[in-house]
Amino acid sequence: MLSIPSLVRVYVHVDPVNMHWGFERLAAIVREQMGYDPLSGHLFVFHNRRGDRIKLLFWDDDGYAVFYKLLQVGAFRLPSVAADQSCITMTASELSMLLWGIDSASVRRGKRFSLDKQHASIASS
Repeated sequence: MLSIPSLVRVYVHVDPVNMHWGFERLAAIVREQMGYDPLSGHLFVFHNRRGDRIKLLFWDDDGYAVFYKLLQVGAFRLPSVAADQSCITMTASELSMLLWGIDSASVRRGKRFSLDKQHASIASS
């Protein structure tokens, strides 16, 4: 479906948005509410209140691009979040599972090395 390079980060806006909003309004949410640069080349995910629609916004070298998906049945299973979070991050594989209707919370993951976790353990010691 989508091929996302490993250097591209995926940020999910926690609160639902109006799916009529276009490029500029979504970019303003990225800047003002999420605190990121919408021109960074990263992927920003938005959903509606019912959870049956999702929009992905990203900057594609010379302009914004939007991927929009509407489910005919069911809803997207977004990860659970803390009450004070305005956005969360997810991996490209988690995004792919979300788009395919797989609940990432129910997936068993094997042990893997993570550079982020390695840096955190060094910093805390």
